[in-house]
Amino acid sequence: MNVAKTIEEIRRMVAAARAAGKTVGFVPTMGALHAGHYSLIAAASTACDFVVVSIFVNPTQFAPGEDLAAYPRTEETDLAGCESRGADAVFLPSVEEMYPDRPRTSVHVAELGEGLCGASRTGHFDGVCTVVAKLFHIVAPDQAFFGAKDFQQGAIVQRMVSDLNFPVDIVLCPTVREADGLAMSSRNAYLSPGEREQAPALHAALRAAGELIRREHPPARQVVAAIRRHIAAHAPDGRVDYVQIVDPATLADVETTDPPVLIALAVRLGKARLIDNVLVD
Repeated sequence: MNVAKTIEEIRRMVAAARAAGKTVGFVPTMGALHAGHYSLIAAASTACDFVVVSIFVNPTQFAPGEDLAAYPRTEETDLAGCESRGADAVFLPSVEEMYPDRPRTSVHVAELGEGLCGASRTGHFDGVCTVVAKLFHIVAPDQAFFGAKDFQQGAIVQRMVSDLNFPVDIVLCPTVREADGLAMSSRNAYLSPGEREQAPALHAALRAAGELIRREHPPARQVVAAIRRHIAAHAPDGRVDYVQIVDPATLADVETTDPPVLIALAVRLGKARLIDNVLVD
């Protein structure tokens, strides 16, 4: 496995792969890799001949007061994990390499980023789209692989790709979970033992809500109320950021729960802000 720390290096590696007739798969990450990330590398390895993983903690997607400085960084472990899972190259740039000057250009996708996580994380998705657009220009992949845990992010990136005619297919892969249902996330490392015991209540609430929708199709407000009650009872330390039921295509709130609908939530447990969702189809 090759490691590139400059744009020139990774472009040279990708060009050599293309000259050999290989297709290119890309997995963008912020490091602190776990089984969810590794499942994306596996999917990319199955679909493509040459797999690039980027590891870059992107400062432009952190709002003021968020955990940029504290975000877990495990470079040595991440590189070993990428190599053992079959990545062909890792792009490991510095902030100075990606943003040599103060950025004056950003990519904004209207509407899709205004609700859910976008409502409380000002500028977050502009930062995501900007760095993903840069990475797509640098790596020029045929396919890029994202996790469904960040459903809103995947939808926004897909719209950006469509609107700006990027020649890349976006592949949204299933959420990988711990044995007790907790969605894997780099931020799970922030949880104390007591908070970790409560965290599975989030997915349990979503799963129960999905079953309720399939069985009875109640109004969305009733389902949201049931989720909030479940969290209050089983994760009493949780502070709900949002619980919403939305149209998976537009991410707009719905009043009725005739499938397909996306049930999504964000809950703060201690220092961790946990997100999860269930698609009811």
